[in-house]
Amino acid sequence: MSQVFIISAPSGSGKSTLVRRLMESDPNLIFSVSYTTRPPRGQETNGTEYNFVSRSDFEAMIERDEFVEYAKVFDDYYGTHNRYIHQGLAEGKDVVLDIDVKGARQLRERIPEAVSVFVLAPSREELEKRLRARGDVSEQVIRKRVAVAAREIEDFSQYTHVLVNDDVERASDLLHSIVKAARARSSNRDVVASVQKILGTFQQ
Repeated sequence: MSQVFIISAPSGSGKSTLVRRLMESDPNLIFSVSYTTRPPRGQETNGTEYNFVSRSDFEAMIERDEFVEYAKVFDDYYGTHNRYIHQGLAEGKDVVLDIDVKGARQLRERIPEAVSVFVLAPSREELEKRLRARGDVSEQVIRKRVAVAAREIEDFSQYTHVLVNDDVERASDLLHSIVKAARARSSNRDVVASVQKILGTFQQ
C-alpha cells in the first residue's frame, strides 16, 4: 500500500531543499508537483518545482474538481492535482507532497493516514535571513510572511512529526529516517494482517 508524505512549513523554512534531497536519495518516491499561479523564481522550471498556470486555468481546474487540495497563499493559488496520488497507487510508490500549511490542513482531513512532517527554521531571525537571501521580495513582504509563520507554527501539534531545519545535512537525514520508519510500520501492519488471515484458517 502506497504511503502519502505531507511535508509542510512556513515560507522560508527550507522545506523545498529537504524535499529535493529526499527525492534524489529515494527512487521509490513520486513527487507531487503542485500547481500555482505565481510566477517562477530564479532557476525554477515549469513541471519541475511547480506547474505554473494562469489564474483562469487554475480556477477552471477547481471547477472540474481536479485538486485533492488547494489554497490561496499570498494572493496566489497553490494546489495538489489528483493524478499524482493516483500515479503513486498505480505504480506502488510512495507520494511526497510539498505543500503550504493551509493545504496540509485540508489533506490531513482527506487522507488521515498520511504521514505529515512540519519543518521549522530554528528561529525568527534565521527565517528572516532565509527570506532575504531569496532576493525576490521586499522588507514589507518579509514582515508579512514572518507574521503568517508565527500563526502557522501554532498548528505544529497536528502533524505526525516536527523537524527543526537548523542544519540541512542533519535535517535531511532525519527526514529520510521518518520515511523509512513509516514504511516499516506499514510493512508490520501488512504482516499482522497476513498472520491474522492464516490464523483464521486454523479456526475454521
